[in-house]
Amino acid sequence: MKNGLFAIIIGMSAHFDDIQKQASSLPLKEKAALARVLIEELDTSVDANAEQLWIDEAQRRYDAYLQGELEALPGDEVMNRTRSRVAARCL
Repeated sequence: MKNGLFAIIIGMSAHFDDIQKQASSLPLKEKAALARVLIEELDTSVDANAEQLWIDEAQRRYDAYLQGELEALPGDEVMNRTRSRVAARCL
């Protein structure tokens, strides 16, 4: 643990400790949902139009697929490629 993070944790309240213990006991899906909520609250740089931009991008890609400009790949292959790329960046 980095020294700065250790200092922050030491300065936390008992209330924080209680919340952390409760969060640790949550099932994995609930932990993930809680993490997402907390990250969204902290991330003030999110573009208000981001969701619409992703919808537009998905529609553009789907249209390109229908016109034969993009190839469809099996989901397992896409996930394997993604995992390989992430693993390579972590090395």
